[in-house]
Amino acid sequence: MDDFPKVLCGWSWEENKLFELALAVVDERDPDRWEMVAAMVGGKKSAEDVHKHYVTLLEDLQVIESGKLDHKLGEPHPYLQVDCSQSICWSDGDNNMLVRLDIN
Repeated sequence: MDDFPKVLCGWSWEENKLFELALAVVDERDPDRWEMVAAMVGGKKSAEDVHKHYVTLLEDLQVIESGKLDHKLGEPHPYLQVDCSQSICWSDGDNNMLVRLDIN
């Protein structure tokens, strides 16, 4: 996963996975949520960085859930219908990464 497209978002694959896992375990009502998520990502991102990343994630999800997704960046194409009705289970790798967060 070293070739994860960092140019698109500035985050490595591992940082993104840690970010997603941290969002799952840090209470969204916690006033220190973004500082905690930043620390869980590895400390290279600020609270402001992770909050901006979260806003971008929400925007991306909105596009995906609308069923309209441009499948080729930079090229005009008809929108692709995306089936969002099936959930994706966590993998063993996701569980191992959650253990690495050491949230206890």
